[in-house]
Formats: sequence, structure tokens, C-alpha cells
Amino acid sequence: MPFYPLRQLDLPAGARQLRDSWLADLAARLAAPGADWNVLTRETLFELAYPGQGLWVERHQDASLPMASRLALDALDPRHITLEPEYYHEVDVARFARVKPLLWLWYSFDRLPIGGQNVDLGVEFRRVLAPHILGRVGKNFKCFQHVEFSYGYQLEAGDDVVVHRHVLLDDRGGITLGDRVSISDYANIYSHTHSIVEQKDVTLLPTVLEDDVRVTYHATVLAGVRVGRNSMVGASALATKDVRPYHVHVGIPARSVRVKPNAPPDATSTYRVPDHRASD
Repeated sequence: MPFYPLRQLDLPAGARQLRDSWLADLAARLAAPGADWNVLTRETLFELAYPGQGLWVERHQDASLPMASRLALDALDPRHITLEPEYYHEVDVARFARVKPLLWLWYSFDRLPIGGQNVDLGVEFRRVLAPHILGRVGKNFKCFQHVEFSYGYQLEAGDDVVVHRHVLLDDRGGITLGDRVSISDYANIYSHTHSIVEQKDVTLLPTVLEDDVRVTYHATVLAGVRVGRNSMVGASALATKDVRPYHVHVGIPARSVRVKPNAPPDATSTYRVPDHRASD
């Protein structure tokens, strides 16, 4: 089987220097004592969305602008918008108020022309923000565009974690990602569930993805599930129960169809899904 490692790319020297300088300045401003992350987010988004247009305060107060334009400028300030998790009953208001500006900066960056599919800058930009948003983040965290959290501060990520595009990490009840976890595009990881009788009856259940887990395309892991070490949740699978270490779980609901060939000798044997096609 061919082996396809990622290619190594680099930016032109001038572009790389500009990127590095901007990210270093952003990191320093985030870490500055007494930094107001609401203002930092507002000014950063204004500079990225409206380059060369002066100051946000000046433009925002310009009564000659159409109301829609002023509303768009107004929304660059995180204090002037609401995010869904703010409405949750159990939200820690103080903790969420701290991370909210950076969540808004994270989400808005992905929707700007400079964000979008800009892999190099996007990955480095999110690495700068992640330690200030997540409960814990290890080295070499790699996150692509349009990844969203509930709170952020209820999520812990180990070393060398990769999160691909359009992933939802619902950390209301807590999510732990072990070392070298990989989550593919459009996957959903949940840590809360609703009663089938009363929608307002919410149960928070921590969800754990152990070391070397892969959750593949469009798969969903429900609240309270533990995905065991070196296992895999297959494409479009729905993991409603714990996934055994070194097992490959597929289907709705997901169940084991094989043990990975690198499994230790004591890995539990698996069963295979019956093939009913011959009788169709």
C-alpha cells in the first residue's frame, strides 16, 4: 500500500516574515497584563475586514454610513453579539465571558477572505488562540477552518491533536482528547444529551477520546462515550456506546467490525457484520 506523507511547503520569505510578525504581535497583545480581549478582537477584525479604513471608532460613529454598515461594524465587538452557549442554563458566566471574545475572533476569522482556505496562516493563528480558549492544549495542536466549540474551556487536548474542517466539539459536559487524536471533516463530538420526554432536561456527560483515536468523516460520538486507545470510528458512524481499544466501529449504531492489525495480543476479538446482500 502506498504511503503518502504530507508535502512540506513554505511561504516566500517576505510573506513568512509578515505572518510571523503579525502572529507574534497578536500573541503579545493577548498575553499582556490587563489586556481587554473585547477591544483586541474588535480592532483585529476591523483591521482584517476593512484594511486601510482608519479606526473602528471613527467609522462606527460616522452617521453618514447606512445603518446596515454601522450594524456590521458594531458586530465586530464581541460585547454587541450573543453566542448560543450564553443561553445555556449551566454556563459559567464569568468563564465564558473571558473566552467569548476569542471564540468570536476564531469564528469570524474563518469567514473573512484572509481566513477561509488559508491553511498556513489559519493553523498558526488558531495555535495562538487555543491556549487562551481551551482548558488545556498540548504541543503541535493543528486545527483547520470552521471548527466550533460550546464553551472551549471544558475541552482538553493532548499533544499532536489534529481537528479537520467543520467539526463540532460540544464540550458542555467536558471533552478530553488524548495525544495524537485525529478528528476528520464534519465530525461531531457531544458531551450533553436531552431527555426524550422533556427537552429542557439536559444531562452533562464527559466524553473521552483516548490516545491515537481516529474519528473519521461525518461520524458522531455521543455524550458519555469513551473511545478507546488506538480505535477508529468509521465514516458516518454513530458511536452510542464505548468503543473498544484497537477496534474499528462502523454503522448506526456503531459496532465493531474488526480489530486493527497493530493491536496487542490481548485485544478482545471482534465480530463481523453479517452480509445480507447474497439473499437480496
